[in-house]
Amino acid sequence: MVLARTQNLGVIVSALLVPLHDPIRIAEDIAVIDLASGGRLTVIGGIGYRPSEYHLHRKDWANRGQIMNECVDTMLKAWTGEPFEYHGETVQVRPRPFTQPHPPFMLGGTSKVAARRAARFGLPLFPAAHLPELEAYYYAQCEEQGTQGFCMMPGEETVMLHVAEDPDEAWDRLGHHFFHEASTYASWQTPDITSSVHSHASSPAELRAEGIYQVLTPDECVARAQAAGEQAAFNLHPLVGGMPIDEGWKCLQLFIDKVLPRV
Repeated sequence: MVLARTQNLGVIVSALLVPLHDPIRIAEDIAVIDLASGGRLTVIGGIGYRPSEYHLHRKDWANRGQIMNECVDTMLKAWTGEPFEYHGETVQVRPRPFTQPHPPFMLGGTSKVAARRAARFGLPLFPAAHLPELEAYYYAQCEEQGTQGFCMMPGEETVMLHVAEDPDEAWDRLGHHFFHEASTYASWQTPDITSSVHSHASSPAELRAEGIYQVLTPDECVARAQAAGEQAAFNLHPLVGGMPIDEGWKCLQLFIDKVLPRV
């Protein structure tokens, strides 16, 4: 586990589809990891957008909003460490988390419903795309609800970054893996879903031209970081679904050896 092998690195789960799980169980699991890591785990809770996943877990797709509300309410109560009523019984979840009043927990989404939910619970909002109008709506809802929160929003451009010494050669060998992941993810999204990594490419070549998936050399990474200054950030994506694990390790090693020491 990354948190067990490091002392300062933070980990973000993006996203945990809360309605598909037992809220008591995930509240306890998150609390334990929060304690063990000293508060270095951040979880983004999502509602999901695939009816097939709800069917698989025997959850009511039409009732997903209410399920989400009940789960979030239950988790927040569980993290207090105090007894509360749950399904007609009094329950208590211990130990209490390291982080108070609760572990870092944000709500994801790109709809006004999601923004209202986050504001109502006094939780941060994490949109899945650059949506300034939703950010403004969220803050207005926080003011209306009398809660305080913040919005952590992706930038206007989101890049799924792979590092290689020869980008052309990497695209020739790995491009079909990038394309498979991008096209599969896009196929799950209905027209009402907004995502900063929604590709419209119909081939690896189109995907490369689109710019959501990029392969850069270490020197190009350093140059990009220097140009961005203190705001520099990399969305490193070393292991795409189906790609050989060794290729992921190569990407990470290049980033560690030839990028990090220079930025």
